[in-house]
Amino acid sequence: MNHLAGFLAGLTASMGLGGGFILIIYLSVFKNMEQSAAGGINLMFFLPIAFVSSIIHLKNGLVEKKLIPVICLAGIAGALCGVLLMKALDESMLRKLFAGLLIIVGCRELFRKRKTAPQAVNK
Repeated sequence: MNHLAGFLAGLTASMGLGGGFILIIYLSVFKNMEQSAAGGINLMFFLPIAFVSSIIHLKNGLVEKKLIPVICLAGIAGALCGVLLMKALDESMLRKLFAGLLIIVGCRELFRKRKTAPQAVNK
């Protein structure tokens, strides 16, 4: 079961479909892990995938290079704020917020209009 969850999470993450949701659900529901620990493991799982994906997108010209520093700083600030918020909330509230996020993202995916593939920006 562990290998199947890892495979599905990696497969969906590599397609940009949110493999972290699968990993967090698996760890918190089937392995009875605290939501905060499952989220931390998900972040460690995400880092190498994000690195490889970033290189591929850079090679394909799909990245506006001038935005990289801004996005990195915003990502670091967002991660720090997220950690502080997570520490301030109890486990049951984290689970409820995560469930709400899953519902919102699921509904958005169900009802959004599909766009065409991104074009290279060559910047």
